[in-house]
Amino acid sequence: MIKHLAFFSSPISEEIREEGRAQSRAEDILLVLEQRGIDVPDQVREQITNCRNTTILRHWLRHAVTAPTAKDVFTDE
Repeated sequence: MIKHLAFFSSPISEEIREEGRAQSRAEDILLVLEQRGIDVPDQVREQITNCRNTTILRHWLRHAVTAPTAKDVFTDE
């Protein structure tokens, strides 16, 4: 039996995978902040969870490790 695998290499499937990666990265950022005991205001949580750009989310994740506040995740320092 030959399986039809075109879906797995289609642009739609890649888009679905990218959305999953973005969601996972956003969850990672919030987890890092939570584990560090940093309060995450609703506005910051919304900005993080609504972002779908994995490059930006990766940048924010790096900042989440050392940022003194949740809002500082978005700074370029």
